[in-house]
Amino acid sequence: MTNHNPAFRRLAELGREMHARGWALGTSGNFSVVTQKFPLRVAISSSGVDKGKMLPAHVMEVDQNGKTLSGSRRPSAEALLHLAIIRNTEAGAVLHTHSVWSTILSQLHARDTGLAIEGLEMLKGLDGVSSHEHREWLPILENSQNMPALANSVESVLKAHSRPHGFLLRGHGLYTWGKDLLQAKRHVEILEFLLEVTGRGWSLRGRDSS
Repeated sequence: MTNHNPAFRRLAELGREMHARGWALGTSGNFSVVTQKFPLRVAISSSGVDKGKMLPAHVMEVDQNGKTLSGSRRPSAEALLHLAIIRNTEAGAVLHTHSVWSTILSQLHARDTGLAIEGLEMLKGLDGVSSHEHREWLPILENSQNMPALANSVESVLKAHSRPHGFLLRGHGLYTWGKDLLQAKRHVEILEFLLEVTGRGWSLRGRDSS
């Protein structure tokens, strides 16, 4: 697989867009897309890349165990999390952002082990949601540098919750996914909007009560 592969190009474009929107500043964030299901092959952003300058050469391919198949760089340290999500959902693409609001809210609601969002029209942008009355639950996991252990935690959460659209890592950011890269990108946009609305609402309520 060469750097001219369409999946590599699309991930590079998406990385630059996520940076421009303030959701993956510096080297933060990582993105993947399934290029082959059987046996599993996944294109994923490599480690330590400035997303504002991301190129197809910064994307590599790994197998179902995270072993490098192509590319001269190291895959994202969180490749095991992407693979855990792909194994336990119908995801064809997985996106991880580091926005301000996802980071703040993951800290504020960590004791609740999750964050509920409901009553907002934008919820209907999530796959399978047809009403603003939907209650979206975003689990919050404790962050860890032990990636195999964290991948196990991700698998447990995905098995415990019915059709989640994403989850938060405490102090770290949002993970979401979709059946393909287009749907995953839409889910990022919807969830980042919902998180910002929730966060700003919390901030305004705190200001009014002071």
